[in-house]
Amino acid sequence: MNDKVFIFDTTLRDGEQVPGCRLNTEEKLVIARALENLGVDIIEAGFPISSPGDFEAVNRIAREIRNSTVCGLTRAVKKDIEVAAEALRPAAKPRIHTGIGTSDQHIFTKLRLDRDQVIERGVAAVKLAKTFVEDVEFYAEDAGRTDNVYLARVIEAVIAAGATVVNIPDTTGYCIPEEYGAKIKFLKENVKNIDKAIISTHCHNDLGMATANSLAGVSNGARQIECTVNGIGERAGNTSMEEVVMAMRKHNMLNFDTAIHTQKIYEISRLVSGTMNMPVQPNKAIVGDNAFSHSSGIHQDGVIKSRDNYEIIDPAEVGVSESSIVLTARSGRAALFYRIQKLGHTLDHDALEEAYQAFLKKADTVQTVEDEHLEELLQVLKVA
Repeated sequence: MNDKVFIFDTTLRDGEQVPGCRLNTEEKLVIARALENLGVDIIEAGFPISSPGDFEAVNRIAREIRNSTVCGLTRAVKKDIEVAAEALRPAAKPRIHTGIGTSDQHIFTKLRLDRDQVIERGVAAVKLAKTFVEDVEFYAEDAGRTDNVYLARVIEAVIAAGATVVNIPDTTGYCIPEEYGAKIKFLKENVKNIDKAIISTHCHNDLGMATANSLAGVSNGARQIECTVNGIGERAGNTSMEEVVMAMRKHNMLNFDTAIHTQKIYEISRLVSGTMNMPVQPNKAIVGDNAFSHSSGIHQDGVIKSRDNYEIIDPAEVGVSESSIVLTARSGRAALFYRIQKLGHTLDHDALEEAYQAFLKKADTVQTVEDEHLEELLQVLKVA
């Protein structure tokens, strides 16, 4: 494998915070099993102190999942950490994810502390978590809007306290890739003990840049990406797991890869969508219904001749059976001939031209020309 990037999936925690997407324990277990089979390195199973149901779900997942690390979220609060530790007790690979806001916005208006007090609380939380588990991740909430020099102080202090992973969240989705990449680079160059921890990205999609920001972070030294299936999550969502995984898989120049079994991506996308009642938009990258569909005549002709003309991913790589040639009024003769052949019919040049003219008339009256329409058309033309 190329330089490995760990995939930290927070579908069951950040993804479940979407209104209307609440899961029961059994549903969480089904998704957790699928995430483990997918090859996810870390599964953030929930926020144990938030409710008895979340505690139970984290505890059940911790008992069952053996290959992936199971993680529980906490605030930098003693009771949070103790409850998370109890929920994670059965885990083969437990991780406590604790942290505190570090931007001036959060420090002065939400927490109403000063900068030194925030560092003290962060350090105390990591030290306490470390008494329960070896693997402790610290998040600097709103790091995207945190002054880099102060952020470096925070990160250095929590690593010294025992943090094994340091999460640099763009909590509000504010950053652009150049800015976020530079932030990770600054930490790599200015935190003296940074080699003792893995840097993690956690980017939100408020400006549509979560995937780009995560990749910029990896290019500048991060080695863990926090993401969700289908990119679900708070507000405009989180970094999309399938997007970052396939971007790294397709771009050899990045020289990064993951342990994800990409052929299972489409399957888990549909599982999460159905279980959480969150439809996937048709033009969603990688897993949308239109991701491997072609309706333009020029594109259809190119794909029929060679898939690589218009597809950078083989559908089979992500578990999709094949590309779709969708017949509309914008389709050409090549697409019509291709679809008719798929139905087991053959046409000579004159018959194809006659069929094409009849097809165009039909295509002007329906949104999409389906197989049953073609069969009717061919019957009228008396094609065997």
